[in-house]
Amino acid sequence: MKSRHAAREWALRLLYARHFSGMPIAIVYGDLLGRAPLDPNLRFARLLAERTAEHEPLLDDHIRRKAEKWDLQRIAILDHIILRMAICEFLFFDDIPIKVSINEAIELAKKYSTDQSGRFVNGILDAVCTELTTKAIPT
Repeated sequence: MKSRHAAREWALRLLYARHFSGMPIAIVYGDLLGRAPLDPNLRFARLLAERTAEHEPLLDDHIRRKAEKWDLQRIAILDHIILRMAICEFLFFDDIPIKVSINEAIELAKKYSTDQSGRFVNGILDAVCTELTTKAIPT
């Protein structure tokens, strides 16, 4: 695997498969990537998928607060997973700049989801980012 972008695509696949199978990430990973040669980006894909799955309730709380007029059940599955992944990066991957996470999420949404997904994902993530950075600034 050549890049973190490709790793995010694999994390999206892992989380999407988990959504429908109900299986833990470790099992889904084994099924999809168990024989793949280990490299740092593949480890990142698994770690991102595991942390996203582990912190789903917290990530959904952030989404719920910013998607005011949307029931989480009405958000497209891929958009929902992409939002969770990006917010997970905001919260648990200090080495990744927030703008990178947002741009990557927008690109995933444009590539894998609906025509409006890029704008939707951008709006939600921008609002979450604003909330998180406002809370981080001492008053």
